[in-house]
Amino acid sequence: MSDASVTPVVFYLHGFASSAQSTKGAYLSARLAEKAVALRCPDFNQPDFATLTMTRMLDTLHEELRSVASNRATLIGSSLGGTLAILAAALYPDRVERLVLLAPAVMFAKTGHHLLPPSRIVEWRAKGALPFFHYAYGEERLLNVGFYEDSLRYDAFDAEFTEPPLIFQGLRDQSVDSRTVQRFAEARPNVTLSLMDDDHQLIASLPNMWNGMQRFLGLPA
Repeated sequence: MSDASVTPVVFYLHGFASSAQSTKGAYLSARLAEKAVALRCPDFNQPDFATLTMTRMLDTLHEELRSVASNRATLIGSSLGGTLAILAAALYPDRVERLVLLAPAVMFAKTGHHLLPPSRIVEWRAKGALPFFHYAYGEERLLNVGFYEDSLRYDAFDAEFTEPPLIFQGLRDQSVDSRTVQRFAEARPNVTLSLMDDDHQLIASLPNMWNGMQRFLGLPA
């Protein structure tokens, strides 16, 4: 852990078809600002959503981590952003201090647990791109099949990392199976898992999650 007198470096990694201006991102930014901590929020939709890949997200995050000099950072990742945080912890241990994972998509790219059923994957490959509703833009946007093909290179569930993660997972989550997240946590003694009576968005649990985050980050109450 870093010296308590040093202001922590904290990143928020938004989920798939979302943005840093989401409800969770805005809430956490406001709470951290009250503690004089700036929340850094990379926009993984840039330069465009159509060409999004996990590799591009990792490259963008790596550049952001390098920009904070020698400081190691806390990564708060939501859903696919949680996947990204786990992969970054495994790839860049000298840059990542700890993780806060909100409904992390640890099953991402596993057989039978992707964005679409197998028949739609076949269609995606045939057409080259499919529309997905993008919550930040409020409309459907095309996404190239390269996103899927690239995702097969990465496996967050079996990633090896030593940084301590704090995980919040909703028991009524229809996007990320809480049982899968529990299996992920049980295999790692450094994980602290909090199961919430909530859905994938975890909006109702934000105040409780923030209380836990404050302690985890060593911030004053």
